[in-house]
Amino acid sequence: QCDLTGWWENELGSMMYVSEVDSQGNFSGEYHTAVSSTQKPIEPSPLIGSQHLDKDGQCTFGFTVNWNKFSDSTAVFVGQCFAGDGGKEVLQTSWLLREKVDSLASDWKATR
Repeated sequence: QCDLTGWWENELGSMMYVSEVDSQGNFSGEYHTAVSSTQKPIEPSPLIGSQHLDKDGQCTFGFTVNWNKFSDSTAVFVGQCFAGDGGKEVLQTSWLLREKVDSLASDWKATR
């Protein structure tokens, strides 16, 4: 069974901490990004998410990160947990980042 609880690190050096996942699959934690386009100092940011609890343990999940401490943006991540080589758990994710823009005409450039 894939357990999201604990610390995770990606290939860019960003780190995520997930607190205990409850019986309904809900969790919270902090995301410590290593990359940002803002000029402000990066700070840990709160995350909240949900995990689909599967019997085979290779569950899907999603979470939202609110970058409010240093940026006017929000990110959502979706992914799946896999049992990798030697039983090591691997999270494979995709993400969308929404940045604040000044007008509706600028909406086209707001999501990456």
